[in-house]
Amino acid sequence: MKILFIGDIVGKVGRVATKALLPSIVSKYKIDFVIANGENSAGGFGITDKIATELFNFGIHAITTGNHVWDKKEFVPQIAKMDRVLRPLNYPPGVPGFGSLLYTLPNALKVAVINLSGRVFMSNFDCPFRVGKEEVEKMRRETKIILIDFHGEATSEKVAFGYYMDGKVSAVVGTHTHVQTADEKILPGGTAYITDVGMTGPSHSVIGIEVEQIIERFLTSMPMRFETAKGEAIFSALVIEIDDESGASSAVQRLQLTYP
Repeated sequence: MKILFIGDIVGKVGRVATKALLPSIVSKYKIDFVIANGENSAGGFGITDKIATELFNFGIHAITTGNHVWDKKEFVPQIAKMDRVLRPLNYPPGVPGFGSLLYTLPNALKVAVINLSGRVFMSNFDCPFRVGKEEVEKMRRETKIILIDFHGEATSEKVAFGYYMDGKVSAVVGTHTHVQTADEKILPGGTAYITDVGMTGPSHSVIGIEVEQIIERFLTSMPMRFETAKGEAIFSALVIEIDDESGASSAVQRLQLTYP
C-alpha cells in the first residue's frame, strides 16, 4: 500500500493548495491513505472542527497535530468528539482527545496512526519513547502498518526516536519545524524515516508567517500579533510504500510542489 503524509498545513494558503493538488497526487502515486498535520490550519495557529471537516472532505483520512492543537480554545471541547483528529499521545492523563487511531480501509487493511511530541525545547510532555513503545505494542496486535508523527524541535531527538522505532513501525515522520529535510531513508529494520516532512503553506514567509513581522520581532524582541503570509504556496509531503503483510517500508519519496 501507499501512504501520503502532508506536512504541516498552514492557514488558508495551505488549505487551498492541499485541496487543489491532492486529487492529482493521489491519482499519480496511487495513494491508499492520506495523513496531514493540521495544527496550524486555522489562520496559522490551531485548528477548528469546521476546518478539520474541510480537510476530511479533501480526502484526508487522519489529522495529526502538536503543541498548537489548543490555540483555538473553542476546539478544546470538540477534540474529544473527533477521533480522526489526533493530539500528542504523551500529554498527561486526563487531557481530552485521542493520541492514536486504527483505521480500516475499504479493502479491510488496517492502518494505525500515532501522534507523539518530542520534549527537547518543547513542553513538559511524558516520555515519547516509553509512551510510544507501549502504544506500538498495543497497535501491533491489530496491524503491522503503523505510522508515527513525531512532532519535535530537536533533530537529534527525532533521529534517535527513528532508530528506536526501527523495525517496530512502518514510518516515523518528523513534523513541527516547517522546513523539509533531505534525509528521507529506509532504516535497516524497514522503517521509513524523515526528520521533517516540511510545511504546506505560504512559500514567501518565515515558516508560514509574514517575513517583515518575524524580522521585526528579532530586531526588537517586542511581542506582536503574527499573521499568516499570503501568495504562492509550497506543498510538502512524503510518499511511503509499505508491504501489506510485514508492515515494512520499501520506498520513500519526498515531494515539494508549488501552487499555483
